[in-house]
Formats: sequence, C-alpha cells, structure tokens
Amino acid sequence: MRKFILPALAAAVIVPAAANAQSYGEVRHDRAELRQDRRDLARAQAHGSRHDVREARRDLRQDRRETRQDWRDYRGTHRDLFRGPAYVGPRGYRYRPVGVGYRFAPDYYSQRYWIDPIRYHLPRAGAWQRWVRYGNDVVLVNVRTGRVITAYNSFFW
Repeated sequence: MRKFILPALAAAVIVPAAANAQSYGEVRHDRAELRQDRRDLARAQAHGSRHDVREARRDLRQDRRETRQDWRDYRGTHRDLFRGPAYVGPRGYRYRPVGVGYRFAPDYYSQRYWIDPIRYHLPRAGAWQRWVRYGNDVVLVNVRTGRVITAYNSFFW
C-alpha cells in the first residue's frame, strides 16, 4: 500500500510546480512573440503592401489575445498572490472607479501604495511612472502629473 501512496503524494507535489513553471515560460514566450510581431508590423508598414500590413496586424492581434489568456490562466492558478492585504487609503479616502486620464492627488500614489510589477507579471513602468494599488485596482500613474496611464480594474480578489 505504501508503494502506491508515496509516488502519488510525490506526483501531487511535483505536478503543480511544473505547471507554474510552464505558465511563467508561456508568458515570457508570448511577450517575445508580441515584440517580434510589433517589429514585423513596423517593417510591413514601412516597406510592405497593404496585404502584408493587414496580415501583420492580424498576427499581432491574435498574439495579444493569447497573451491575455495566458495571463488570466496565471492569475487563476496563483489566486493567493492576487489576494493582497486589505487596502487602506489615505485620509478621507473613498473609492470610485478611475480610468485613463484621471488625476490622482499625490497621497494616492505615494511610495506606500507602489507594487512590484514583476511579481504580478505587469509591463515595466517607464521613467516617472509607477504601478500603484488603488482599492482592488492597479493603475499605472505618472508620478510627475498624477495622471493615470493604464488602469486594471478588479485586479486583486
């Protein structure tokens, strides 16, 4: 009986670890494909025919869709990572959904609310930009102006 239980237990421990590594690898691979598709599109726009441009746009659109799906799979398999501690906003905080172009007061994007984009597989922030937690949302904020560049609503569970 032990001969059957121990290998089954070992397989139950090893298989999820392999699945996590695969999903991270898929995310990296998809990002590389997106970069290549963007280069192909730029080349087609500069030197190609309409058919080449249309085909490059279609490929880019399909790869973006696949990348989103892989990210959703990653998020679904790592639910505990996206279940952060309770959000405590600045004094007088009241949540309301925000979109691109909304301007935050400096208290909302102070260092206390910054999150690590690598941990959540978010795109890199540029110069003067930070990923900030706002309620259960994640927003990319220009820290010079306070303007929202990108917003992901209901990011955390």
